[in-house]
Amino acid sequence: MLSLSEHRCRAGSPIKRIRVAVELPRQTQHEVLFSSIRRQMLLLLFLSATSASSAAAQAANDNIENRRVLHADETITSTTTGCTVQRSCVDERLTGKCIEYHNDQWFEFTPKTTGRYFVNIGSQKCRDVRGVQLVVLSGQPCQPATYRVLSCTSLGTQDDVFVTLDSLRAGQPYLLDVDGYLKDFCQFTLQVSQTAAGIPVSYFPPSPTRLLPTASRVVELSWALPDSLATASACRIMRREIHQYRSTEVRRVPVRRDTYGRLEVSYSVTDTLPSPGIYDYQVVTTHADNGPAATRLRQWWYGYGTAATMPQPGTVPSRDVVELPLRKYPTNARLSVVITDPASGRVLLARQLVNQPANSRQGELPVRKWLDAGLEKIAVEITCHPTRGDFFVDRLLLSLPAPAARP
Repeated sequence: MLSLSEHRCRAGSPIKRIRVAVELPRQTQHEVLFSSIRRQMLLLLFLSATSASSAAAQAANDNIENRRVLHADETITSTTTGCTVQRSCVDERLTGKCIEYHNDQWFEFTPKTTGRYFVNIGSQKCRDVRGVQLVVLSGQPCQPATYRVLSCTSLGTQDDVFVTLDSLRAGQPYLLDVDGYLKDFCQFTLQVSQTAAGIPVSYFPPSPTRLLPTASRVVELSWALPDSLATASACRIMRREIHQYRSTEVRRVPVRRDTYGRLEVSYSVTDTLPSPGIYDYQVVTTHADNGPAATRLRQWWYGYGTAATMPQPGTVPSRDVVELPLRKYPTNARLSVVITDPASGRVLLARQLVNQPANSRQGELPVRKWLDAGLEKIAVEITCHPTRGDFFVDRLLLSLPAPAARP
């Protein structure tokens, strides 16, 4: 065909020659364009498949049958976003409100040696900054009747913490269920190791029963260091205002020895509160190589401001508090208390405690901030886990007291 066209062109058809000369490059351009489009489509299909594969892999341990196997000292990154709950594989009667299942995911760990292990949780990035929850179980996967709860922890903060698991048995598989605390969505790192990382998890969040009111911004912190922790190089002073979700190290106190090399056991420092509020203080040892894990030496709370000012001698303090009816529950029962706004359902406070009816202030809740927000009532849900027998749940609607006169 090309030879015939050339012959015709030579027969005196210059227009034809020009036409043929133009058509051939256009055909080539079309082929190149089609080839380019095809390559782009293949690339998009490949990227879509890769993305779908990654997403599926990330959420695979949403179901317990696809639980992720953890190896000792392996640090993994995961997220609770997009996860759901297999209701047939959990039983809230075992944990109560320690964990409210919403977007959990499953892991499995089998120790190679018997002993103490630590679950290290860190690098939390949460939508509602409440942190994650962790339940550690033994038993057959998705057979709640066989479960035994080894640990149940609701963090309530985004601190880097560790949960201690004592006497794990070699060759025994253990299930770890991680969920967002109070329906939070969190990214986090998880590790099971015989070396602890971070600070010990706190099982007793700030409580009005332990609140130390102060009219001064300067507070004194005193603690003792036992001989068993003599290898620690320092003590960390951690501080967190009750509405913050991560503790800050405000001071590091070196462990001291006298001229004879003997350990000094008594320590005392002062700290200045930045503004009115309720502050959680912890004194935690640093971890030494080949030494014990970081240990909490003391934890307490200071309340600074008009709502927490010490009364004048001979006067009766006027406190904006509401009292929960905790004396009706058995001594040493584990109580989970969730306070919500009855109008919106918004969670105002979540707390876990061990019931001590002799402590008259254990059931007191400060309500000044709720009053300032215009609330008149609060909804209270108390889940009671007695030392014997089944758990039960009480739901109450309590009226807040009229606000005390401001000074």
